Amino acid sequence: MIFPVVMAGGNGSRLWPMSRELFPKQFLSLVGNGTLLQNTLTRLDGLDSAAPILICNEEHRFLAAEQLRQIDLLDHNIILEPVGRNTAPAIALAAQTALLRDKDALLLVLAADHSILNAAAFRQAVTAAKPFAEQGELLTFGIVPSHSETGYGYIRRGKQQGDAFSVARFVEKPDAPTADSYVASGEYYWNSGMFLFRADRYLEELETHRPDILHACQAAMGSTQSDLDFIRVDEEAFKACPSESVDYAVMEHTERAMVIPLDAGWSDVGSWSALWELAEKDSDGNISQGDVIQHQSRNTYVRAENALVATVGVQDLIIVQTKDAILVAAKDQVQNVKTIVNELKAADRTEHRLHREVYRPWGKYDSIDNGSRYQVKRITVKPGAKLSVQMHHHRSEHWIVVSGTANVTINDKKQMLSENQSIYIPLGSVHALENPGKIPLELIEVQSGPYLGEDDIVRFEDRYGRS
Repeated sequence: MIFPVVMAGGNGSRLWPMSRELFPKQFLSLVGNGTLLQNTLTRLDGLDSAAPILICNEEHRFLAAEQLRQIDLLDHNIILEPVGRNTAPAIALAAQTALLRDKDALLLVLAADHSILNAAAFRQAVTAAKPFAEQGELLTFGIVPSHSETGYGYIRRGKQQGDAFSVARFVEKPDAPTADSYVASGEYYWNSGMFLFRADRYLEELETHRPDILHACQAAMGSTQSDLDFIRVDEEAFKACPSESVDYAVMEHTERAMVIPLDAGWSDVGSWSALWELAEKDSDGNISQGDVIQHQSRNTYVRAENALVATVGVQDLIIVQTKDAILVAAKDQVQNVKTIVNELKAADRTEHRLHREVYRPWGKYDSIDNGSRYQVKRITVKPGAKLSVQMHHHRSEHWIVVSGTANVTINDKKQMLSENQSIYIPLGSVHALENPGKIPLELIEVQSGPYLGEDDIVRFEDRYGRS
């Protein structure tokens, strides 16, 4: 049985301001209808595969769970990494998990943030790779290059064996003349970072080439804990694991690496210019998403989240508007967007880390206004969801119900509120908010006090394990 293993780490800083540390690109809808993560999983429809194994970090766990729930693939199948240790250890965790379910498990290792336009061609490549993987070969999928590219690593093919080739060598990102020669030769593919191999064979290769990684991951899996839909590994054991990619740890050393060519409209969605390449354009080469008006503009990508964006007489620009930031960049300079992210970090700002609208397991909130001693939020609570039982040392709150029904508890006193009703939560009081209804609860929260940070929350009870 094939077990899809989806690597959902990373923060996609080159797609700022849409991608943030707490809401990275794999959870965004950038290509097609679903998010990149959801599209990664739904393109597997038609393959004979088990439920996916998703690997992500602690901060993204509820985002990942909600997106799997939306496509009916949530089944206690999310492994949480206490810290990032790159792909080789992550795959080792997944391999051990899959072997508990099937001693002959095949791992189809995928990145959560890639786009593949031709899903049928991708499934055909997986099907072609499967017999080789079952025989113990370690397959990687090499992207047939559409142009000379210096931003990817390359794989040189060796002797052909049916639909696959032996791997002659892996090559680091080349300079432009070298990339030109690779593409002209017809012997090189882009390294996609996607793999298919038997779980037990991967662990055997890891034992041979990087036993330190294998033993640390075995220790981490030796003491797991179940938490809602998550599998938590032993934190101290995993922290002791070296950080290494699967390429460096295994694929560049094994004698049984093979490559399957893949020509399916693949992109790693690594920049805004990559999104311009992927999206459908008008007759002037423009892309407009959201409330956008373009006049006498050419080859320009404009994405508007919640405001009108108009362009006049511009060309080759990337313009992205979110609720709290606007990016304007030359299309040939978008690889440098991450320098803006680094400047935000250095300035101790928050725009690199979270959006104005923040998602929580119970719903979301949007910080619509703030001042030196007040903050106003629009809060949405999902049907049946409940915020933690909590208190604040430095702020009081007013809640005004806009729509839906709120079950409010203040110091053990319960009260039901409906539309246009409000309530005051004094500083220091223990309180909770629940939506007992069947529609989302919308309310406005007005906070006041000398300190309004999110860390001024003392949780006493929480159904999501955050207390």
